[in-house]
Amino acid sequence: MVEIVTDSCLDITPQLAQELGITVVPLYVQFGNESYRDNVDLSTEEFYQKLKTSKLRPTTATATPADFAQIFTKLAEETKEILTITLSEKFSGTYTAALQGKAMVSRSCRVEVIDSKSGAGAQMRLVISAAKMAQSGANLEQIADWVRRALPRVHVDMSFDTLEYLRRGGRIGKAQAFLGGLLKVHPVVGVKGGETFPIARPRNRAQAMDFLVNFVKGFSRIETVAIEDATTPDDLQTLAERLRDVIPPERIYRSKVSPVVGTHVGPHVLAVAVLEAE
Repeated sequence: MVEIVTDSCLDITPQLAQELGITVVPLYVQFGNESYRDNVDLSTEEFYQKLKTSKLRPTTATATPADFAQIFTKLAEETKEILTITLSEKFSGTYTAALQGKAMVSRSCRVEVIDSKSGAGAQMRLVISAAKMAQSGANLEQIADWVRRALPRVHVDMSFDTLEYLRRGGRIGKAQAFLGGLLKVHPVVGVKGGETFPIARPRNRAQAMDFLVNFVKGFSRIETVAIEDATTPDDLQTLAERLRDVIPPERIYRSKVSPVVGTHVGPHVLAVAVLEAE
């Protein structure tokens, strides 16, 4: 069976990753001299508490080529085919690290590495579908082909109470246009082709929620939706309930924004990722 590998920026729950046989390579969160493996040494809940109380601003670091090589080598003992789907190359060096890790594997095993052109819930949707295909018996070529064809069908909108975290981390991209004059607004930003771009400037959280719901309603054929929050579970529940009329609840995946992603989006992000049906 094809083994599916990804990085921790997909924000999948550990339970679902285990259920689907997905191997997650953790990135790193750093508070000063202290380094933590994303969602391994530092849980999501612990991270946001630390973000709230620490005087140090967290930074992040990608997984190393050796991290990927170790995982690939171990999996190569059990399979001849590995598919890796990573965070967008424009957000991180993770894609490059995975390619370098692939080159370090001496065992006879085919390793394919694909840039998701996204992250978080969008990356999660691709990885989950790939894992389900693997469990159904699809081979590496079939799964990789599906993922590449699916990339243009993944759409992401995120609502923030501030873009400061994106700016600090250098991930703001074209949403830079929203900086300045953004007092008392809740900007909505999209992700496409591995970059963020500005979409709307709702005046409050309720209007931002309306925007996300209408964003999903704008698609005529939806395969699945992923929704995420960081520290606002009530908002996530409200969003899920409002989407029930758009898509069946069993096709809505809920998750928490993990520490590495949370470092760059902040504690009050609310995100929606739509995978259009073919």
